Amino acid sequence: MPRLLTGNRLETGDVLWWTGRDWSPLIRDAVAIGDEGDALIASLVAAERINDPALIDVTGTPGNWLPTTTRERVRASGPSVRADLARGSLSTDVI
Repeated sequence: MPRLLTGNRLETGDVLWWTGRDWSPLIRDAVAIGDEGDALIASLVAAERINDPALIDVTGTPGNWLPTTTRERVRASGPSVRADLARGSLSTDVI
């Protein structure tokens, strides 16, 4: 089963997917990771400021990936709240 490398940008929390050269917010840009997954995580995460890195199982083909778990499907499809209810980037937001 193919696996993808995913994580969250430390500064914003955005979900990111490894493209083989860089990170993308779109799962369709991701590339399957082979046996080098753990070594790739170790080499990229600290330098790229990526939080919660994980190799996840997917089905499908490049450009048409489908995560096998509900959690990862939600992460791949975007926020699960209405955009008008999500916390914005205003300095008045309570943390």
